[in-house]
Amino acid sequence: MTPRCPALTTCIALLLALVSSLALTTPPANDTLRIGSKRFTESYILAQVLAQTAAPHTPTPPSVLQGLGNTAIVYEALRSGSIDIYPEYVGTISLEILKSKAPMTLQAMNTALAPLGLGVALTLGFNDGYALAMREDTAQRLGITSLSDLGKHPALKLGLSNEFIGRADGWKGLAQQYGAPQTPVALDHGLAYDAIAQKQVDVIDIYTTDAKIGHLGLRVLADDKAYFPRYDAVLLYRLDVPQRFPKAWVALQKLEGSINETAMIAMNARAELKGVAFDVIARDHLNAKAGGTGAVNDSGQRGFWAKLLGPDLARLTRQHLALTLISVGGAALIGIPLAVWVFPHPRLRALVLGATGLLQTVPSLALLAMLISLLGLIGTVPALIALMLYALLPIMRNTVTGLGEVSGGLRLAGQALGMTAAQRMREVELPLALPTIIAGVRTATSIAIGTATIAAFIGAGGYGERIVTGLALNDGELLLAGALPATLLALLSEALFEGVEHWLRRRRGA
Repeated sequence: MTPRCPALTTCIALLLALVSSLALTTPPANDTLRIGSKRFTESYILAQVLAQTAAPHTPTPPSVLQGLGNTAIVYEALRSGSIDIYPEYVGTISLEILKSKAPMTLQAMNTALAPLGLGVALTLGFNDGYALAMREDTAQRLGITSLSDLGKHPALKLGLSNEFIGRADGWKGLAQQYGAPQTPVALDHGLAYDAIAQKQVDVIDIYTTDAKIGHLGLRVLADDKAYFPRYDAVLLYRLDVPQRFPKAWVALQKLEGSINETAMIAMNARAELKGVAFDVIARDHLNAKAGGTGAVNDSGQRGFWAKLLGPDLARLTRQHLALTLISVGGAALIGIPLAVWVFPHPRLRALVLGATGLLQTVPSLALLAMLISLLGLIGTVPALIALMLYALLPIMRNTVTGLGEVSGGLRLAGQALGMTAAQRMREVELPLALPTIIAGVRTATSIAIGTATIAAFIGAGGYGERIVTGLALNDGELLLAGALPATLLALLSEALFEGVEHWLRRRRGA
């Protein structure tokens, strides 16, 4: 009987795992209202307000894709149909999305968006504008009260969010209008408040409904030349939503004018200063609006263990495992045969390995953004493709290395026995190279587990969801609650591969 090739068996097992897991990548059904949010506190809360308002009036519970990143990503998700609706701001729509040189009316925005199948509706009742802020003591010492005063102090260190630096209505235009000479450093919005509190920067960009402005006693600099437009909160939606979800759309209309600046600041404060969950904050706000008392004792506040062992742990674990197993399995199914094919051809082998190595140099967020643009999708599919591309190099490199370690004598022996090149590869070379190949899969798995946390930036879930939210809230405990399970998963994978390699060594020594 011809002996079975362990490598072939492994590939078949990976293929079965890949096929059986594909159900996890299926997008929500068309009868599910998909609500998106950006990656900052207020957007998380508003998405939950929308979901809980619509939930009693939809055939299935709304799906909330949280923390999808900046405007470009969440807008692309809406435009491509990956989400149906998300909270946005009129200034962002007119200046950043529609690239208008001046603020637009709602009617003008709807006229411009209609050919794209999109619309704007429901002014929620508050303006959350951009502004710059400083520590009060620094502002008093230097006599700074307005944005015009920035030009008089070129030594000030500015820490601004990446989005604000790149926006059409952000730093570039502001610096030109006010003659500000500083070169800002890029900071995550959630971390900027810590940076200014610790005097690592002097000026940060803020949203005017941020809770930490008052908490840290910051001075908001007056926009004395009226550079910033209004940023009234609205809903940006796909035009088919009222037809697909008529009852939910009627319920959402009741949110018109229902949230003022004071209420929004209070909700942001509960999330950022007291650690209350977004869904609890949204529920309490809606209960209060419906005539209930709302929550006053913040019983929703969670400690570290509640965050670590929260009800989302099982879901995030399934998602992270699926991302890792499918991407590594797909990379093995592609990479091992490709490495076997190029192995006898040195120039082609160098070219292919060089190309896969080049993929490793592309920053993960940049690769995800490119894939979103190419595919017109967010979520699991682009995340899996990105992870698969990152996993190719260690698998292919180790496959080539393992095949190269097979002695020429064994190849000649197979040839003397009358084996064809394909038979020698299947029966001799691949089995001997298998330990090295598995070591490559082991490395790829470790890389995938770590890199999969980035997938949460585009709504693919996994432990990164906690990390992304922790960054938005500057919540170290929530960050740790996402990082620890990922670390544990990496350790478990190492133990599993160590056991497999030990079994192979014993089998070869028998």
